[in-house]
Amino acid sequence: MYKYIISLSVAFIVSCIMTPFAIKLARKIGAIDVPKDNRRVHKKPIPRMGGVAIFLGFVVSILVTLPMDKKIIGLIAGSTVIVIMGIMDDTKPLSPKQKFVGQLIGAAILVSVGITIEGFGNPITDKWVGFPIYLSIPVTIIWIVGITNTVNLIDGLDGLAAGVASIAALSLAYITYIQNPDNMVVMILTLSVAGASLGFLPYNFNPAKVFMGDTGSLFLGYILSAISILGVLKGATAIATIVPVLALGLPIFDTAFAIIRRFLNGKPIFEADKGHLHHRLLSRGLGQRKTVLTLYAISALLGISAVFISNNEFVYCFITIFFLTTTLYRSIGKESIRSKNK
Repeated sequence: MYKYIISLSVAFIVSCIMTPFAIKLARKIGAIDVPKDNRRVHKKPIPRMGGVAIFLGFVVSILVTLPMDKKIIGLIAGSTVIVIMGIMDDTKPLSPKQKFVGQLIGAAILVSVGITIEGFGNPITDKWVGFPIYLSIPVTIIWIVGITNTVNLIDGLDGLAAGVASIAALSLAYITYIQNPDNMVVMILTLSVAGASLGFLPYNFNPAKVFMGDTGSLFLGYILSAISILGVLKGATAIATIVPVLALGLPIFDTAFAIIRRFLNGKPIFEADKGHLHHRLLSRGLGQRKTVLTLYAISALLGISAVFISNNEFVYCFITIFFLTTTLYRSIGKESIRSKNK
């Protein structure tokens, strides 16, 4: 247990200490987010690239608490590629194609060290269905690249991505603890992510002194996708497949709805807009802080649902999701329908 406390504490402290240095570095190299369009809700230039502090908090924590093997080295190497790409993008924006190539490289590193999705639990027979190697590799890459981008896309308000990533990581840590308490590696990895994100949050919560930038959001998505493969996705039941989708539900569902919305409206899928969940809550007059806290609550409810379903408590899971769905509909559903009709 002491290693779990150390991993969370070290990640938190290092991230908290390194964030002011990340702010200075961002200003020095010109990694500044200037509000140039109406999608941005901040009114003045803010340093970005704070994700460097999150990355350092995570890496230092696992170096202190985990023995090195090829998978841990692969995680660090792949994360480093993602972070370098994020720094480049925060300094001088990269094209979507360039970022996609960088994400493919990061995913390929994980695959090369054996971090792969080997199959899934059949929801009908509840039997394990293994993937042949030619299917396992592309499925793994799609998962990693997909989750990496979902977290990146939800990073639209002060403190949102850091808080949601912390909640998702803590949910996955608790699920790992109750399902496989001997899986120390995954526990430490998830707690290190949570600690590093929470250490950054005091500087990032509204009014933000720094943004994590693509450096942070891409890293968090990447590492959470990898941890879910090492942890709950290794389970042999259908439930194991559903759990990470629920734990990471907020960014996954928000991105899925964005793709569907843009497709139905005849717009390019990768074209940014103001239709994300946080934009709709803002349009209801909640303000940044209340919107972010509302989304924290939604993410926590999805995490609780993941815990329930991992314990085969389907009734409680259904009640939680039903409550969440009806609440969302009441708060933004009618507004979404009206805006679509316009």
